[in-house]
Amino acid sequence: MAHRVHRPREDAEFDFILGMSEVPVLAYFTGTWTKAIEPCRVMDPVVEGIADDCAGRLTVVRTDITRCPVATERYGVTGAPAYVLLKEGEAVAHGMGPMTIAEVRKFLDGHL
Repeated sequence: MAHRVHRPREDAEFDFILGMSEVPVLAYFTGTWTKAIEPCRVMDPVVEGIADDCAGRLTVVRTDITRCPVATERYGVTGAPAYVLLKEGEAVAHGMGPMTIAEVRKFLDGHL
């Protein structure tokens, strides 16, 4: 069974999840426009695998850019898929575009 990937419906819910997490947060930003749909669909199982691999050490939040515009702007996200690793609400790493699970692990390396 896959570890739960949080899916906030609005900025307030995103902020609530962020505030409740006692571990770093991987905010995975997705989009619903034509050029973003396929790359985000490809990344969904990769991100779910990371949530499984890092259960207890990382909170994963799948964030729709359209539903969470304040968080999107706050962390400087300009496209999807995008990744922001947060520690205590502060961005410590940014990534963009499709990645393999090995590339996501390297992105997280040294932060968990």
